[in-house]
Amino acid sequence: MLKRLLGFLRRLSGLRRISVAILGATGLVGQRFVKLLSSHPFFEIKVLTASERSAGKKYKEAAHWLLGGDPPEPASEMIVQETRVEALSDVELVFSSLPSEAALKVEPMLAEQGFKIVSTASAFRMDPLVPMIIPEVNPSHVSMIERQREEKHWKGFLVAKSNCTTMPLVISLKPLLDAFGLRRVVTVSLQALSGAGYPGVQSLDIVDNVIPFIKGEEEKLQAETVKILGEPFRPLNIPVLASVNRVPTLDGHLLHVFAELEKDFEPEEVKRVLREFKPLPQRMGLYSAPDPVIQVRDEEDRPQPRLDRDYKGGMGVVVGRVGKCNSLTVKYAVLSHNTVRGAAGGSILVAELLREMRLV
Repeated sequence: MLKRLLGFLRRLSGLRRISVAILGATGLVGQRFVKLLSSHPFFEIKVLTASERSAGKKYKEAAHWLLGGDPPEPASEMIVQETRVEALSDVELVFSSLPSEAALKVEPMLAEQGFKIVSTASAFRMDPLVPMIIPEVNPSHVSMIERQREEKHWKGFLVAKSNCTTMPLVISLKPLLDAFGLRRVVTVSLQALSGAGYPGVQSLDIVDNVIPFIKGEEEKLQAETVKILGEPFRPLNIPVLASVNRVPTLDGHLLHVFAELEKDFEPEEVKRVLREFKPLPQRMGLYSAPDPVIQVRDEEDRPQPRLDRDYKGGMGVVVGRVGKCNSLTVKYAVLSHNTVRGAAGGSILVAELLREMRLV
């Protein structure tokens, strides 16, 4: 039944499947890419790359699989390649989950050679010529690609995905910005262990503990939020203040948000605006676009990571505890799955947008 449905979707699209490579395929985010793309109707995994230590092995032997069960077929039997241009000769689109240090060298080289790259790395997010796209928030930023190619002399292009903590923040802020305007944002994050990758935080550091510091995260939240919410090449001119914490949950980043608006509001009005938010990917019916993207809960103790991180397969965001601090400041909690929506799944949705716009 599933195969027939996927076949129908492919015929409906009128296009053949796009061949893709996953760079850094053995890591935690790389594994999410493999799992999500193995059943995707429009993308087909052709190449998996990893470090020299893993190269030459079957994927099922090279990857310490962390997502339950076994790696999906046919990826499990694929031979892992080193991350080299030669290995990508038959690939049309590259998903990069490389560490930032490696991405700094590899991604520009590939873009110069003509490859189209969607990256989860932080290396080029703040490059003024690299669009950092969340399809529900700033799809117009794909227009930056043309100038990127001209000024960097790249045959291909590079699109970045935001930090996994920025993702739920800006998705929840976008409808508020449109409806009420924004003056200032203050946020406190409670970030899951999987955000640190594998093996990540040592057990003796995090068990029975909260770590009130994650290197670079506060700066990323502040800078990325205004870049994404602004216009192409013109960040939104508001202050964003952030305090971050690593907590002993496995998946799901939870943020407490205090947003000063430009107009007075009532909490029920904010809830309605969030519930009715139907941005471009949902109107287009993109395959991975959750509809509705924002779920608003009325219980006083939701959202919770264990109960809400898998909303819409981990691709949606969940908002709760909407209240009013004063005439212009709304407070709420927002949650999303950091390795699905915040990493691999969010990148795949970006690629679907690029495909719909005939850029891949």
